[in-house]
Formats: sequence, structure tokens, C-alpha cells
Amino acid sequence: MVQHTIIEGTAVAYDAHREDYQRLGLRFARSLDGSDPLSATRAFSSFGRRFAQNRDSLPQSDADRAFHLVAEATALIDYELPFADDAHAEQLVDQGHHLLDEAIGLDPHCYDAIRMKSAAASPSFESYYTFLASTADDVRAVCEEERAKVADDSPERMLLGADIAMRPYYRWLATQAGKAIICGRNREAIRLGERLLELDPADSADVRFTVAIAYAKLEDETGLKRFAARTRPLMREGTRDAWMQLARISLAHKRHDIARARALLSELMASYPHALSAFTAQKELPDGVFSRLAVPPFCEDELILAVSEGTVLLQEGRDDAGRGVLGTWIVRNAALAAKVGDSR
Repeated sequence: MVQHTIIEGTAVAYDAHREDYQRLGLRFARSLDGSDPLSATRAFSSFGRRFAQNRDSLPQSDADRAFHLVAEATALIDYELPFADDAHAEQLVDQGHHLLDEAIGLDPHCYDAIRMKSAAASPSFESYYTFLASTADDVRAVCEEERAKVADDSPERMLLGADIAMRPYYRWLATQAGKAIICGRNREAIRLGERLLELDPADSADVRFTVAIAYAKLEDETGLKRFAARTRPLMREGTRDAWMQLARISLAHKRHDIARARALLSELMASYPHALSAFTAQKELPDGVFSRLAVPPFCEDELILAVSEGTVLLQEGRDDAGRGVLGTWIVRNAALAAKVGDSR
């Protein structure tokens, strides 16, 4: 998996640095209210340079400063730590946690920092899930209070401000849904995903991927079909996102429809040019702590992420290779499909 790369407008999930930029851009725009149009235009033309070179010169609240620290911690924990050697890993963790502590000190309601800190502090997945579930209502209440504060803004700024205000809660629910699967609470994962989709129909957190895995774990093919049909407008290239395809492959394999499973695998490999290497390695990566890692769609990294999250499907059952029944089947059949493709 390569280092973090963001292509504007194409990355899945949330990007903390982009959100940091949006937060300060929105506040800066508000600070220009009352200025004459020419002066406002000149002032805003310098925003990007000031954000990159002299961020402290821009108007910002303690909550903005706290989120900036979250963005810096995200870069260390989610995007540098997975590639660090043992000598540097502990240092990165300490730096990241220090930044999160600073963020919480500035803003006691910085729920992204609270959630990220709790992920490291919880002794088990079950205890972390319990914390997320017990605190979710408080997070929603605070986020809704922040959303209410932008009600008298201009229409365009109100939409962005309201969305930014609710994002910590959206990320909270998305994380809770992901951990629900790990804890064997698949129906709860679907319920949480459906709630998040009601609140955010654009699915900024890509929780539909988590829901697809949950339906496959439940072996609920009818439920998955209905969910796929309903969320089809969100799916790129129809419904061939890697998570959805892996869920379908798993269900076809479980009902011993091998021809269907192979056809679905071939479709998946056609969407991801480097699929064979991802299937062969089947790396199990640490989950992004801020959010699902933001990578360009249909790149090798995205498939690696999907395979990692699909480990709960691939490693079911025992086999001689130690991968799990489906995991081993995918390796063998992906290699065969690649040979057929090469011979054409």
C-alpha cells in the first residue's frame, strides 16, 4: 500500500486536512461579511497561501485549533504509522496521542479526538464498542447544537457549516458500525449504517461498504440485494465497489454457486488492475482511526483496504493454507483468471 494520496473530489471517506481547510475557509469568509466586494475578493485570494504558510494569522476558534491538531494526529497515526519501523512506531504513537490530548484540552467536545484516544485506550474491541454506543447520544446532541448555530448564515455557507458540524457524529456512527461487525453484532452494524444513511444520504463516511459486509456475514442475500438496489446511485460503476463485490462473492461461494462466484471475481478484477497482488497478499491493515483511509477510487490501495475489511469473510473456516476457506479460494481463482486474461 502506498503512502497517503488525495485527489480532490475523488477520495473516499473523510480527509482531515481537507476538512481543516474547509473549516477555516468558512470562518474566514464569515469574517469578511460587511467588507466591500473588491476588498473581500482580494482578502480571500490570499487565504490558501496564509493557510499553508501562516495558519495562525487566520481567524479561528479553539475548536478549529483542536481540529487542526486532530488532522495532524491523523497524518501520524493513520498514514505514517502503518509504514514505520519499530524504532519510529512508538514515537509516532506518542506524538499522535500528545496532539489528541492537546485537542481535547482546547475543546472538551472534540469528539474526533476523544474517539481516537479511546480506540487506543480500550482494552478490547468489545469495550471500545460499548464506549461508542454509550456516548453516541451525547455526541449527537453537541453536534446538533453546533449545527443550530449556522441557521442564520447564507444558504451556501449554512449547508457547508451544518455538514461540518455533524461530521464528528457521522464518523462516530461509522466507527461504531465497523466495530459492531468485529464484535459479531452484524444486525446492529446494519441498523447503525441505515441510521447514518438517513442522516447523510450522500454517505460521506462510506458506511454502505460496512453494511454490505454485515449482510454477507448474516448470509442474507435478499437483504444485500435490496440494499444494493437502494444505494445504487451511490455506487461507482453501478454496484462494482470492492466491498459489495466481496460480499456477493462470499454469498455465492457459501451457497456453492462457484460459477457465479468466479464471474463476480472476474468483474472485480476488471475494475482493479492490480487485484491479483492484493488478493495474494491479503494484508490485514489497522483500521483508520480518524476515518476509513482516504484513497482514490479503483486504485490498488482501495482494494487492499476492502480486502482487509473483508477479512471477516475471507478467514471464515479453516484450511491448510491458514487463510480461511474463501480467502484461499480467491487466491487460487484470481490467479487462474489472471492467466486467462494474459493468454488473450
